[in-house]
Parts: sequence; structure tokens; C-alpha cells
Amino acid sequence: MRKRPAIPQPDSRGKSGISRRSLVVGTAVAGALTACSRVTPAPPPHTTAPSPASGRPAAQAERALLLQVLAHPDDDLYFMNPDTRQALSAGTPLVCVYVTAGEADGVNRTPTDRAPAPNKAAYSAARHQGLRQSYATQLGLPVFTPWQTGVLRLPGGFRAEVDTLEHQGRRVELVYLNLAMHTPAGHMGVPALWRDRGLLLRTLVPDGAPLRAVQTYDYDSLVDVLVGLFERYRPTLVQTLDPDPDIQLSDRITQIRDSEQPGYSDHADHTAVACFSWAALIRWAQEAKGGPPAFVATAFRGYYNHHWPKNLPPQILDQKAAQLVPYGAAPDWSCGNPSGCGDYNVGGDRPLTNRKGWVRATHHRYPGPRLALAENADGRVTAYGVLGLRAVRYEERADGSGAFGAPVDLGGGPLAPVLGSAVLPGGRHLVFGLRLAAIEGRGGPDVREIVVLERRGPRAYGSWTGLGNPESDADRGRRIGVPVAVTAPDGRVHLFVRTADQGISTRVRATAGTWSPWRDLGGGPVQDGLTAVVGDDRQVHVYAPGHSTVHHWTPAGPDPLTGLPTPADAIAAAGSRLYYRPPAADRLLSPGGPDVEFPGYGPVTAAGPYLLGRDVTGRVQLLHDGRITRPVTAPVTLDGPALLAGRLGPTAAGLSPDARPWLWRPSQAKA
Repeated sequence: MRKRPAIPQPDSRGKSGISRRSLVVGTAVAGALTACSRVTPAPPPHTTAPSPASGRPAAQAERALLLQVLAHPDDDLYFMNPDTRQALSAGTPLVCVYVTAGEADGVNRTPTDRAPAPNKAAYSAARHQGLRQSYATQLGLPVFTPWQTGVLRLPGGFRAEVDTLEHQGRRVELVYLNLAMHTPAGHMGVPALWRDRGLLLRTLVPDGAPLRAVQTYDYDSLVDVLVGLFERYRPTLVQTLDPDPDIQLSDRITQIRDSEQPGYSDHADHTAVACFSWAALIRWAQEAKGGPPAFVATAFRGYYNHHWPKNLPPQILDQKAAQLVPYGAAPDWSCGNPSGCGDYNVGGDRPLTNRKGWVRATHHRYPGPRLALAENADGRVTAYGVLGLRAVRYEERADGSGAFGAPVDLGGGPLAPVLGSAVLPGGRHLVFGLRLAAIEGRGGPDVREIVVLERRGPRAYGSWTGLGNPESDADRGRRIGVPVAVTAPDGRVHLFVRTADQGISTRVRATAGTWSPWRDLGGGPVQDGLTAVVGDDRQVHVYAPGHSTVHHWTPAGPDPLTGLPTPADAIAAAGSRLYYRPPAADRLLSPGGPDVEFPGYGPVTAAGPYLLGRDVTGRVQLLHDGRITRPVTAPVTLDGPALLAGRLGPTAAGLSPDARPWLWRPSQAKA
């Protein structure tokens, strides 16, 4: 590898486009690019059987590595922070794969020049320079620190530029595939590549790039390259954009200004790159040597952030916005790059003043704790999670170490990252998952379904059973949320799922084991992240965060609450008490009750008299009787941690960036 020179020499620009033969195909996609693939016929109630449980130990990784796949330079800074920053700060090596060149229209506007001449190769190079500046500062280095520049050899003879920087044991690699964002006919490049058979898409060569040759991708070669990158780096945590964005009936002006797909709350590039990423993850998990690799995945909402309450408190927002300053840069910066020092369109304070507000929120596509907890007869804990896109079981060790044993494979994949669970009378467990039953592109099926697994004995499980989808249309069926379930006092299990209309649907399991049909309860609109509990009245209640208040259902249907403040995230419920954070604040609300001193970030979880959440640095913390306690060694946790109040008192658990579980009891905590 060689040092990137302080002043890279300008070079000839590569041309972006597709072959004349493929242009005919590309011209056929002039319609709205609203999804990864065309709408398919409604899926049957049961699709192909979920992958069976092997019952064997699942793989465990030896070291942590975060790999995130982005559509454009800056998607990580806008949509994946603070998660990425917290993992990097904890020492997790980071690899960022940028699929497109990010050249857009080639116009890098400044405050004094709002109409500069378009130059796609220069604009792409300037955005890459901005990325290097941002990640240099995140590593604690001067903004213009030189990076090592090299070339990766990828499957199929493809190559990609890679920029690498290390500091005090921490490492960042930026990998640029540089596919063109548009075809010569003006159509979106990667969305068309996902949707249509026979399409070819060429790369763009940024100014100063070490690779000067234009490369040509088709659907299969992009999937192959992404699988090859997963296999090369063997990540334990993969972060992507949203493969199934919400149906969003925005006004026409919002769609134009925000580059949203008509009717969907995200950019078409974000959706297509996410679909390619998940298709590649599924193939890697199925074909990797030695069995499913030990990784966990997270998908992040994109332009969705514009439509829902902002959830970042000032301390976190300031840090997130600060990381965009060196990315946006300014024309008078002396970075040594003649093509530009950053994306001037978003320079200065524009991330905070922009009406779109993307920087002010971070939302997960599949929200909720990464582990579903259940208590055994002896007080020890069983946890269910997703590893390598398959369900796994962790059992708390009997040696008193307060730790989990090795994961055991339960199959069911490919599954979304968050599971639901319920405990039947007698102690048997039900585990629910959102299964990506088909994600194919090129006009093939894109099917999501809810599946369930029943534990029938200490080590015995039944077969995965498909529960179908509350939506009869396949495109709408992609928009459903993660399953949430609760067992009522009469022994029936109530399952709830957010629908494409942003209300909820339910199925009910009778005590005999039979399931009712799906029933739409309506209500909403709400964000995903449902909370289902048995209240003090011994009735089932469901809560969810809406645009301006908390929404509430019973099994009979919507039961509106009045006068509640706006929630930013999911609602915690303990009996009749609700807990949640308001928008853009670190304080915790409990409407109708006394103030709760539990400053932090993100949703909290309630169990009995305990509240669990994260402080503004991302550390786990527990609240009981007005006292906050934290682990002696604070674990780095993905998303929200899980909480169980059992015979041995409160138990918290979650997953870390190394794809390993952690377990914490208060006896190990200190104030």
C-alpha cells in the first residue's frame, strides 16, 4: 500500500454509463423506482419452510469487526451514528463499503457559488476526501492526516480502492466500489440494477483515484463482490440501510426536495443497496465455509428520520453533527485535494439547520432488545437471539459465573435481527421471528413472513411454523414490523405486528395450540417497536409511539389515551405506569406519575420495579428505588438491552459488536 500524497495530482476523468445494448434495458425502467423489485402476487399463508434447527453449537467469532454497507458517502454519518461511533470508540475495527460513487449531479455548491459547473469525478473525489477527514478526527487524529491507499482484488476480477488509517490500536478502512448513480438516460443506476434482468452498470472514476479503468457490473457480480467482502473481512457486526422502507404518502414537494421514492420514505439508492446487502448476507450465511458465520446485523432507517419525532438528545446530537463538519468542510480548507475538501452542500452548520432533520435522529428498521429472555425453574436465564441470520439459544452457566454458555443453533433463517417471545403455562417458550423468506430482485419474489418455534422440553424444540403475513399484498407485506407477543392470564398468547398502514394486526394462540387468523386492529400511525404487557387489570395492553402521542390497544381494538406527551421511541410499561423519553431530550417521562431521574438516550425497558436503559455515552444503567447502578465493566451493547425480573432479582443482557452476549446482575454493579 502507498501513502496518499498530501496534494494528489489531477488525472483524466472516467466516463460513467452503460453499454448501448444495455441502454435499451435501462430505458425501460423510466417508471417510479419505488421498491427493490416489482410487486409479486400475494404470498401463500406458508412459504418455503424455515431452515431447521441443527441443535449443534453455533460459531463464535474470535475478534470484533464492524462492516457497514452504504449507498453514498455520508449515509453512515447521517443514519448510522451514534451506533458506529460508539463501536469505533470501544476499539471495534471499522470497514465502510460505499457502493456508489456518490457523484449525483456533480454540483458541489458553496455558500458563495450556488451554481458551479457540474463535475462528477471531482465531486465524488471531494466527498471521499470529506470521509477521510471525518474518520481521521473520529480516530483522534488531525483532520488532514494522510491515509494509506491501496487496491482490493475482488471476485470476478473486480477491484476497488481502499483507504486505511490506524491510530492507537483502532483502524478504519474505506472501500469504494464507485458504481455510477445514474445511467446516461437519467435513470437511477443501482435500483435499476436490482430490479431488471440484463442490465449493466458502469463505474465512475473519481479524480485522483488509484483505479483508472471503468468497470462494468451486473446484478450477479455486485452480489458476488459483496459476498466476497463479507468473506474477506469476516465481520461480527454488519450495518446496512433499510431494505423495506415505510410506505409514506408525502407531499410532492417533500418528495422532490428529499429525493424520496414516490410513496416510500427513503432514497431509491438506499433501498436497492440494502436489498443487495441482505441478499449477499443471506448467501454468505448459507454458503460460508465451516457453517453460518458468527455475525449480527442492523438495518437503519434513512429519510424516515424526516417524518417522525427526533430522538437524539443534545449531547449526542452535538457529537453526531460535529462529525459532519470535517465531511462537509469548506472551500477555503487546505486539504491538498484539488478536487475539493468535502461535500460543501452540507458544510458548516447545514446538517443542524437543514429542515430535513436527518442528523437529529437514528432509527433502527428492526427495533427492540437483541435478546429475548426467559427464566428457568432454577432462576437461571435462557436468552434467544439471531446469529448468522439464524435463531440461537444461550443458557446461563450453572457455575455462578453470571455468563452465558456457547450458542446453540435453532435455525429459522434468514431472520431479521430482533425476536419476540412468550412463555406458556408450564414454562415452555415460544420464539417469534420476522423471516426474509425471499429477497431476490430482478422481478423475483420479495416475501416476508412471521415464524414461530416452540420449546417442548429442556433441550427439545418443535419445527418452525409459518404464521404468514398480515398483509395480502407482497409489497405491503415487506413493510411489516418485528413480532411482539405476550401470554395472557388465561394462557392464550397474543401476537402483534405493525402493519404497512402503521397500525397493528394480531393473531391469538389458543391454549390448545391453534392459531386464529390475522385480524387488523387498525389504529396508528405509529413507529415500530411495540410493547405488549399484561396490566394491573390483568388485561393485555399494547403501546406504541406515534407522531404526537402514545397509541394504545387492547385485543378488542384501539383504546385511545388522551393528553400524553409526544414519545421519541418505544414505550416501556410496568403495570399501569408508562415510561419513555420525549423528542430531543435525555429526560424520562412517566405521565401521571412522579418525575423519574434517569437521564440517558434511547428507549428504556421495564420489569417489575426496575428500569433499564443507556446513558448518553451508551453505557448500560439500571434504576431501582431512585438509585442508578451500572456494571463494573460497562459492556458495549447493540440497540437496547433486555431486562428480566426473576427469582435472582433483575438480570440485564444484550449483544456486543463481537456478536457475543453479555449478562449482568445488580450484584456486579456499582453506583
